[in-house]
Amino acid sequence: MAIFAPWLGTTDPTAIDPASRLRSMSAEHWLGTDAFGRDTWSRVLYGARVSLLVGLGACLASLALGMVIGVIAGYFRSADGIIMRIMDGIMSIPSILLAIALVALSGGTLFTVLVAITVPEVPRVVRLVRGVILSVRSESYVEAAISLGTRTPRLLFRHMVPNTIAPLIVQGTHIFAAAILIESTLSFLGAGLPPAIPSWGNMMAEGRMYFQLKPGLIGYPGIVLGLTLLSVNILGDVLRDVLDPRMAQRS
Repeated sequence: MAIFAPWLGTTDPTAIDPASRLRSMSAEHWLGTDAFGRDTWSRVLYGARVSLLVGLGACLASLALGMVIGVIAGYFRSADGIIMRIMDGIMSIPSILLAIALVALSGGTLFTVLVAITVPEVPRVVRLVRGVILSVRSESYVEAAISLGTRTPRLLFRHMVPNTIAPLIVQGTHIFAAAILIESTLSFLGAGLPPAIPSWGNMMAEGRMYFQLKPGLIGYPGIVLGLTLLSVNILGDVLRDVLDPRMAQRS
């Protein structure tokens, strides 16, 4: 739906038509219109683009940063204590509060929202990668490579980092879902993307004033948001079963 939004949408999601405000379902407006006369169906479609872009961007950024920092913390013992105390400090702050603070300091742009969602997720990735590196480091084949004089870059990227790929893929799906939810929450609270950008959070924030008159203004984006989060979490569970050998043996 997000990919084919220009062809599936009936009208421009940002086009304002005061004469058509708060219309019911019709052949022209499949889900009716909002308080500004904008087509709800088109806004739901284009809102999927915004939410998936934010989710994917935050997911890739947090995985990349977390993997680099986690490898450094897990392999270099001298840096482990300092890095993990910083990560513990970030994790002690609730994700949504930290995101609101970052957006309030920098302004509500797409880039700012991505940064605000990425920062709280990085420590979780760092702890995951660090744990895998510490576990792999004690393996016999790694000790053999060290005894043979294997250089550190080759040792890391040939023998240790590949072991983090499977758990990172599973963790990435959870970050994807969390990023979509946080972006919608920020937009709903007025601390996220600008109101002109069609996102599910903005749609629900604008529709709450007309909830008794037209509950679909909150219901439609809320249902799509819930289904998206459910789908991503199911995908994460499936990937965990496929990539984790212990889960495969149980099956």
